[in-house]
Amino acid sequence: IFLSLEFSTSWVGFACQLVSTPLPYSSFTSSSVYARGYGAGYAKLNRKQGAGGWSPLDTDHYRWLQVDLGSRKQVVAIVTQGRYSSSDWVSKYRLLYSDTQKNWRPYLQDGNIWTFEGNVNSEGVVRHELQHPVQAHYIRFIPLDWSREGRIGLRLELYGCSYWADVVSFDGHSVISYRFRSKKMKIVKDVISLKFRTMAGDGVLLHGEGQQGDYISLELRRARLQLNINLGSNQYGSIQGHTSVTSGSLLDDDHWHSVVIERYRRNVNFTLDHHTQQFRTNGEFDHLDLDYEISFGGLPLSTKQSSGGRVNFVGCMEGITYNGENITNLVRRKKVDTSSFHNLTFSCMESNSFPVFFNSSSFLRLPGQTDSDSLSVSLSFRTWNPNGLLMFTALTDGWVEVAVTEGKVTVYMNVTQKNTRIDISSGSGLNDGQWHTVHVNALENYAMLTIDGDEASTVRTAIPIQIQTGGTYYFGGYFLHPNNRSPQHSFQGCMQMIHIDDHLADLRAVEQGHIGTFENVSLDMCAIIDRCVLNHCEHGGRCSQTWDTFSCNCSGTGYTGATCHTSMYQQSCEEYNHQGKSTGSYWIDPDGSGPIAPFRVSCEMTVENVWTTLKNNLPPQTSVINNSIIRERVSLCPYCLCVQVLSVTNSAEYCEQYVAYTCRMSRLLNTPDGIPFTWWVGRANERHSYWGGSGPGIQKCSCGIEHNCTDPKHYCNCDADLRSWREDSGLLVYKDHLPVSQVVVGDKNRAGSEAKLTIGPLKCHGDRNYWNAASFTSPASYLHFPSVRGESSTDISFYFKTSSIHGVFLANLGTTSFLHIELRGSMVVFSFDVGSERVELSVHSPMPLNDNQWHRVEVEKNIKEVVLQLNRQYRDVRPTPPQGHTKQEFYSELYVGASSGQRGFLGCMRALKINGVIFDLEERAKAIPGVNPGCQGHCSSYGMHCRNGGKCVEQYNGYSCDCSLTAYDGPFCTDDVGGYFETGTVVRYDFLQEAGSFALREVKSLSGAGLPSGANLTREVLVFSFSTSSTPSILVYISSRTQDYLAVVLRHNGTLQIRYSLGGLTEPYTIDVDHRNMANGQPHSINLTRNLREIRLQLDHYPVSTYTLPEASDTQFNLVKSIFLGKVFETGQIDPILIERYNTPGFVGCLSRVQLNGMAPLKAALRSGVAAPISILGILVPSNCGASPLTISPMASASDPWHIEAAGVVFPFNEDRAIGNGVDRNFAIIGGIISMVIFTVLCIMVFVIRHTFRHKGSYHTNEAKGAESADCADAAIIVNDPAFSETIDESKKEWFI
Repeated sequence: IFLSLEFSTSWVGFACQLVSTPLPYSSFTSSSVYARGYGAGYAKLNRKQGAGGWSPLDTDHYRWLQVDLGSRKQVVAIVTQGRYSSSDWVSKYRLLYSDTQKNWRPYLQDGNIWTFEGNVNSEGVVRHELQHPVQAHYIRFIPLDWSREGRIGLRLELYGCSYWADVVSFDGHSVISYRFRSKKMKIVKDVISLKFRTMAGDGVLLHGEGQQGDYISLELRRARLQLNINLGSNQYGSIQGHTSVTSGSLLDDDHWHSVVIERYRRNVNFTLDHHTQQFRTNGEFDHLDLDYEISFGGLPLSTKQSSGGRVNFVGCMEGITYNGENITNLVRRKKVDTSSFHNLTFSCMESNSFPVFFNSSSFLRLPGQTDSDSLSVSLSFRTWNPNGLLMFTALTDGWVEVAVTEGKVTVYMNVTQKNTRIDISSGSGLNDGQWHTVHVNALENYAMLTIDGDEASTVRTAIPIQIQTGGTYYFGGYFLHPNNRSPQHSFQGCMQMIHIDDHLADLRAVEQGHIGTFENVSLDMCAIIDRCVLNHCEHGGRCSQTWDTFSCNCSGTGYTGATCHTSMYQQSCEEYNHQGKSTGSYWIDPDGSGPIAPFRVSCEMTVENVWTTLKNNLPPQTSVINNSIIRERVSLCPYCLCVQVLSVTNSAEYCEQYVAYTCRMSRLLNTPDGIPFTWWVGRANERHSYWGGSGPGIQKCSCGIEHNCTDPKHYCNCDADLRSWREDSGLLVYKDHLPVSQVVVGDKNRAGSEAKLTIGPLKCHGDRNYWNAASFTSPASYLHFPSVRGESSTDISFYFKTSSIHGVFLANLGTTSFLHIELRGSMVVFSFDVGSERVELSVHSPMPLNDNQWHRVEVEKNIKEVVLQLNRQYRDVRPTPPQGHTKQEFYSELYVGASSGQRGFLGCMRALKINGVIFDLEERAKAIPGVNPGCQGHCSSYGMHCRNGGKCVEQYNGYSCDCSLTAYDGPFCTDDVGGYFETGTVVRYDFLQEAGSFALREVKSLSGAGLPSGANLTREVLVFSFSTSSTPSILVYISSRTQDYLAVVLRHNGTLQIRYSLGGLTEPYTIDVDHRNMANGQPHSINLTRNLREIRLQLDHYPVSTYTLPEASDTQFNLVKSIFLGKVFETGQIDPILIERYNTPGFVGCLSRVQLNGMAPLKAALRSGVAAPISILGILVPSNCGASPLTISPMASASDPWHIEAAGVVFPFNEDRAIGNGVDRNFAIIGGIISMVIFTVLCIMVFVIRHTFRHKGSYHTNEAKGAESADCADAAIIVNDPAFSETIDESKKEWFI
């Protein structure tokens, strides 16, 4: 075997060197040999001697190849190869190691018995670097899978270095006492390391203490390692320094375990077998004060009296170092006190135990006495499973079974002749992973069961007849039992010290094939694993386990998922608001899976902002008690933990906190240059001497800023020092100083001085992390970030919106890890590497993902499962493969957008969070071409161009205005949708039939959608424009299935009248606008709003007028039926005044932008593509009714954030295909020629049609210039007011074509 490697470690006593090349043939042994020439000694890398490698017998039940390294070595790498020039190789194997050829230990990685990937042919070489080096004298290979074309064939090589250490054996009475050079040691820094090996579950490994109460101890308790440390408690007991931390499990396995304790002041690193816990000790002291000595292996005699039943360590230790001193070396040199040792030895005694490891398909068969009238079986076992078969034996007339059932041991005895079954049980919670002994006796006419040698646990029962044993005993499983009895679960765990008929079973003889037999059993090994150590249940989740797996109970933690990794709550009030939540109290978790625990806040959802409020426990107007001359500190920070408060203020856009100081002869700040009497402490424990309404660096109150203080000579009202009550109050708004955590009040000790303090809640709005975004405008653009090193659980979440159908969101192309999230049509795909295998998860959305709406992607990969979630609705879940338990180690940069030549994401991404850390997309995008900070696109910069309620819709290369919810049309929702009504023209819109009642309706309907027929309205908004020169007429009439109606009419003199009939009145309620003639041929706008009894009317740009329905009037518009434009054409009872005075001959003129509660009936009538219950009688000609079109300057390409050239793209790109430059140029020339021809033809047609309609005379306006031809002063104002949006151009003529 060739062993060579330079390797650095903190352990004592090793030197890397070349070891015995080659080892002798005799150093290699095996379970069996296939034939001569296939011996273990030929299993050397690249060797061709013999048959070219090792192969075992096909009938071998437990195949292994073992290497004797000659002495203990530190092995760091393994190389395997198949048998030379053959079809024989090993494709999967496990590695065991030992110092004594007994009690083998499997190689573990990431908490699992590791399976190595082997070879795929006979000549290839596969090398594995061990994640953690192992120290061993013997290495054993266990083939698990091999060539399908041949058999097991193996050649191998090991790499490592020599290892030695001074070993000391402890018998439970021996203690090493290391005395200090001085009697008292005041230590600020400690480094202690050692390795131990034991079969005892309890014992003190080290102990030191001082007379002041300081101490440090390391001890085993129930096979777990506990570090206790106390740097001091004060005499009153208010400061408790005791700190206890537990690590590891099952440490009584007789294997070496390494411990390192590093302390600097209160910061401690506690490392056990490469797993480090970091913690801070309790209390406020930094030094460890020890007296005289520190002991290893147990308690010194001086403290034995008060040890509280603690026992000394039994086992071996090596490599003991204390603050640079090699203690084991000092022991060998007799430089320390070893007087307690009766027999000091520097070697480790071998154990006599021979454990057997069972899996779900294992059994061990052993012989016993036949036809004996007594049965005696005892054994030790350890397991995590609550159920499992320990032993089964057939009797001459029946059978006996011993099993673990729900954590207790049960003996089932069946006597066939008497048809009798006897059950006895004892113990509880025996599936705790600890060793437990079971002793079963059946003698004469009774049976007895004892657990753990405790007589109190012994259970006896009578049996009806004398038994006769069958002579064969099965342990762990029995697969030949009759089908008429329900079989127990097979045992999974370890057994040892098996006694049959009071004789210890020779399991080594079983291994050698001399007695008994076994199947799928690992001999001389106990591979039990505590899957709850390391505890993968995060955030305080409680771990439970069986032999194969563990589970986490997340109840009460605020987190969910297989490992309690994912927060149950949103990151801020802002996120709750965008989920449609209303004002209330909510739990928030700003860092998601990060270390900050969720906490409760109040969320106030307003139109302008979303406010987050954190309250404190200080009541308003708290009196500051005058009881001493010491400044009073009013502590305020039980809002929650300060780190939680800072997580809100750090991400907020604005924060404020109200403070008030009510005083009588109690000064506040004194003068701007003097020493303040009172100050407050904010974040980072900084002291501030400004008050509410003022700012940093200005030692003034609000009245001092506004120059209205009680005494002009002072800058605070309280500084006037008056005997009457005064107050200084205001808002603190410098958020980097908030929140207020303490207030120090000074001027309160004089006679007659009183003060009351009010500290309001902390209020913040905005969440910059939630809206931290970047816009990707080129398929080649990307952002790169430093590498992300994942933990055992890794989570990624972000929001995106796009009009593209595919593109990479983010990717990490590490040398050992691969991670990739991308958009593929209506799917989001997440892929990652597990060893040499690539795993892919995908989630399909039934709705398009390129709809320019926000979508959320969440990925979580933990030790149990991988989850991909879209919009918190659609999920794909896969169990994590065992090889995927390794922590993700990302060595390359993380790319957001395009990577490795793949087409990047186009659109907006925000709130990118990995492992609870927000990635600052905006800041990184500032210097990257093709990526713009923020998700502004066009809508934030140019969205104001979408007028009249139009909705701006982002596109990755532009934007559009959605006018479907308006009465307007056109690219900016500014084009009037109107029509010219000839005499007798009627437009009728019927509300849709729907069952059920209808309450207040918001303005959210589509143009073609309607209120349900029979709706009851308490609020309506009616908006429209018109122009006419004829009277009288009905402009708009809304009918109902009752006698309720609303009508807007023009009377004979051209004035406007509103008629409301809602019931309760004998006559309709009317609003007459008598001072204006509206039939002057000019466009006029009407905005009529009713909310219960209040009616608000606005004509054109004039101020709003308010009217109130009489108390006798109903407030509900019942059973709305239809809306009529131009004329009423309705059956049933109608107000006769309307019919007689205004309905004939009907409206003649132009109506436009008609909208009722968000519905646009006239638009639905004129747009053939909109399905709506519309009927038209007469001639309706489309017209914009004299409105001036809105013109918007085209955007310069250089300032266009979505313009491809401005984004720095160097190649043409189209969503569906790229077009070559030459082809594109030809099409452009041809398109230009065709456009010119079409334009010329259209101009000729327009001229002809205009000429025709001019002479037809259907409608003609020829307005005079300016105000000269206005019919009244109101019209003159409208014509000359530039703010009036409907002013017509000079000499404008309106033609309908």
